[in-house]
Amino acid sequence: MIGVWSPATLRHDPSAEIWIGLRTPGTEVAERVARIRDAVPLTWTEAEEAPWDVLTSVHSEGLLRHLREVYAEWVAAGYPQDRVVPYVFPTPAMLGGLPGRPPSAVHGRAGMWAYDTMTLVGPGTWEAALMSASAAWTAALKAPTHGSAYALCRPPGHHATRDGYGGSCYLNNAAVAASTLRRTGFAKVAVIDVDAHHGNGTQAIFWDRADVFYGSVHVDPGAGWFPHYVGFADETGGGTTLNVPVAPESGDAVWLAGVTRLCEAAQAFGAEALVVSLGVDAAADDPESPLRVTREGYVETGRLLGELGVPTVAVQEGGYHLDTLGPLVAATLRGIQSPS
Repeated sequence: MIGVWSPATLRHDPSAEIWIGLRTPGTEVAERVARIRDAVPLTWTEAEEAPWDVLTSVHSEGLLRHLREVYAEWVAAGYPQDRVVPYVFPTPAMLGGLPGRPPSAVHGRAGMWAYDTMTLVGPGTWEAALMSASAAWTAALKAPTHGSAYALCRPPGHHATRDGYGGSCYLNNAAVAASTLRRTGFAKVAVIDVDAHHGNGTQAIFWDRADVFYGSVHVDPGAGWFPHYVGFADETGGGTTLNVPVAPESGDAVWLAGVTRLCEAAQAFGAEALVVSLGVDAAADDPESPLRVTREGYVETGRLLGELGVPTVAVQEGGYHLDTLGPLVAATLRGIQSPS
């Protein structure tokens, strides 16, 4: 397995999250990268910047331009907040069926592409998000030769949709990897998401696709967890989506039963290549979820994924407890590399 990263991913500093009206410290911090690199014994290579057409295979031009330009426009407008913070969103409830128009003011446009107040844009956000997606692209190009590749993506990506960002995600790294594998000749690609939260963005991007399977095991959104509105078991898209929501406080047995179901479904789908949305925030110590997966559970998660025996790209998603983050990622990757 080869590791891919970019030092540009350190440039994103959200500084805070605005959550239920409160300004709280952000947990998606640059130190996550250092903790993982220190713990994961791979040969590392730097990502090459992905071409624009790679990004537009997953995201709209409008979203990409917004993320690239909005911070400079925000600063030029002289707003008191030091990060781009949306305050109004053009939801169906607001528009009531009326044709919405692009706002002239940047503080109005800020909510046109964002869908929450937690995911702030700062001076290095675009560069970090671009090179995070580029790491996924580079890893997808290298995985067929090496058998597997790990993209140390930061910020994470699986909550980003074609036209929107949120959940600490700006560009959908896993979707970039899956799209790249498809474009380089793999007829069927599976994305298996083992982050603690449902990857609503990845599911939405591939919702109607017969050539990409999306499966996720995650804390039940019906129990009050992000992304709240989607991630339920009856969501099947065109027949290539499988969600396995698990109850809060679930441990290894329930989690691994879910991973097993996803692997069996990917195999039945006929996946020729695999993308793993590798979050480790289902661990007991993680502040962002109520699940109780152990280190041994992550080794077994990796082993089950590795047993699929196809070229694999592992893409970093969540994991926010800094002291255990690196060892848990290393444990999962060890399982993927040595499934037997």
